[in-house]
Amino acid sequence: MLDGLRAIIDRLAGASRIGLGLAAVGRPGYINLGCQVKYMIRDRDGRYRVLFDTVLADAGIDVVLSRVRVPRMNAVMERWVRTCRRELLDQTLILHQRHLRHALREYEVFYNEHRPHQGIANVRPVAPLPEAISDPDRLIHLNIHRRDRLGGILHEYEHAA
Repeated sequence: MLDGLRAIIDRLAGASRIGLGLAAVGRPGYINLGCQVKYMIRDRDGRYRVLFDTVLADAGIDVVLSRVRVPRMNAVMERWVRTCRRELLDQTLILHQRHLRHALREYEVFYNEHRPHQGIANVRPVAPLPEAISDPDRLIHLNIHRRDRLGGILHEYEHAA
């Protein structure tokens, strides 16, 4: 799947850099993703709009435009992809597509349910703020469990019950 997407992006980027028309990009005969891609979200930049939209439409992919005057929409996704790449994909040897999908599902759960985000007091929205422990006697007996995900690449820490 990723090789097919990379082929689309490479062809679109190459054609736009050189200034070639749609004939140089080719038609959907070269696209083999191994699964059905339904949507492509893109910004409203008008420079290569016709080129991108035509090639994607020929491949049966609906183009969804980002919202008007929402400049951070792309930045949020780009940040997520960069974080996923740094924390997971750069640390993992992916063997096949099923392994990739499993790793991404595990990372999604870790990212949404455990990994702290920049919220109030760095607490994720689904969890209440934990009670602070200032008593030295309680600190000595503090029992913390670590749960490893994906063979130890991702770690979750929590207080033992």
